[in-house]
Amino acid sequence: MDMAVGDQSHTGNSASDGGRALAIEARGLVKRFDGTLAVDGVDISVPEGAIYGVLGPNGAGKTTTLRMLLGIIDPDEGVRRVFGHDNPHDIARLIGYLPEERGLYPAMKAVDAIAFMGALRGLSLDEGRRRGREMLERHDLGHAAERTIRQLSKGMAQTVQLLGTLVHEPKLVVLDEPFSGLDAINQGKLERMIRQLAEDGTTVIFSTHVIHHAERLCEGVAIIAGGKVPYAGSVEAARDRIPAQVRLETRARTGAWMEALPSDTKREGDFFSFPLPESGIEPLLRQLIEGDAGILSLSIERAGLHDAFVHIAGEAAARALEADAAGESRR
Repeated sequence: MDMAVGDQSHTGNSASDGGRALAIEARGLVKRFDGTLAVDGVDISVPEGAIYGVLGPNGAGKTTTLRMLLGIIDPDEGVRRVFGHDNPHDIARLIGYLPEERGLYPAMKAVDAIAFMGALRGLSLDEGRRRGREMLERHDLGHAAERTIRQLSKGMAQTVQLLGTLVHEPKLVVLDEPFSGLDAINQGKLERMIRQLAEDGTTVIFSTHVIHHAERLCEGVAIIAGGKVPYAGSVEAARDRIPAQVRLETRARTGAWMEALPSDTKREGDFFSFPLPESGIEPLLRQLIEGDAGILSLSIERAGLHDAFVHIAGEAAARALEADAAGESRR
């Protein structure tokens, strides 16, 4: 939370992604710590109004990347622009940042904590308290406004810190592992808040090691492993890296129609599975029908983001991701 308060004018970015202005653009970001390469040539583009995920295991370079994007630390190489500005400090009032290391003053009242965080972004304390009370009421926490942070549950305290991140109505919200430590109910509430922010035109970028959050929420994703980004783009395009799988059940067990099936077809009893042909399913269907295969069922299943992650980042990175998620669920 140590970015300086700067000019609040929003000049926008002339660069675009599919016709949309970019909230964040980074090219070739490199960062070393004591000679160790932590981030190696990261490229990321985040359109305005998007929900964008930085997905990777712990230690992959997610936090370092986010801090470089925000100007908290400077890259050793590469450039980054936020709303067209090379120096994110110039537009700090447009940015809300929730770090992975949560920190609130235990003796401070919830509403005062929100107001204090707003003051760091230029709000008066009175206006911060007014907005803070409204936000707490909106999230069914009005009863907690006068309670101290130490009197709140962990989930409530994390919600207060998130509200403090949003109280100055930023145009860009950056959340570092925001789901960490939240139970299922509070995770659902956070997902709804993120969706609402995007519906209101706010750009949201968050880091996570839990694939289903990225898959459910994100329009775009950067997959990061070992400080590198082997993929950055839409979630749909990542899933399309792996052909959809066809699962076919037939009444007939044999026949000339089987010659129409792709060469890499696998058989399990009366079921056949194979990648969706590039020509689509219709030509194959005609051949199966004309050959009296007796189609009982046919389904086409697209690859999930987990399969895409394994395909793109490799099995070792996927195992590390799964271990992080399993460790999180045991907390």
